[in-house]
Amino acid sequence: QVQLVESGGGMVQAGESLRLSCAPSGSGFSLKSMAWYRQAPGKQRELVAAITSGGHTNYGDSVKGRFTISRDDAKDTVFLEMNSLKPEDTAVYYCAADRLVAAFVLNEYDYWGQGTQVTVSS
Repeated sequence: QVQLVESGGGMVQAGESLRLSCAPSGSGFSLKSMAWYRQAPGKQRELVAAITSGGHTNYGDSVKGRFTISRDDAKDTVFLEMNSLKPEDTAVYYCAADRLVAAFVLNEYDYWGQGTQVTVSS
């Protein structure tokens, strides 16, 4: 079983930046698809960004041009660089991963982290 551990959340002011990281506990999982989702209070969980081991990426419309997803394939670690943060980016951010590339296409992931809070004040 893959356990994902997120880090890097916190509280910032609008316009500032944060970098989230997510790594599995252990090694050798070969996670082909990795992603970040977020869920704000009273709202449905939404895809923020996703990336495959081949470098293909996908972004939610609300973060395009501001957020960048990247990964370290050797460590199955995924990062989310968040710039120009807005109050509406406030949410719990979840890391997701899967051994299959299909997860990237279907937005269906087997493994999830516990989440990290990001709060952006105006």
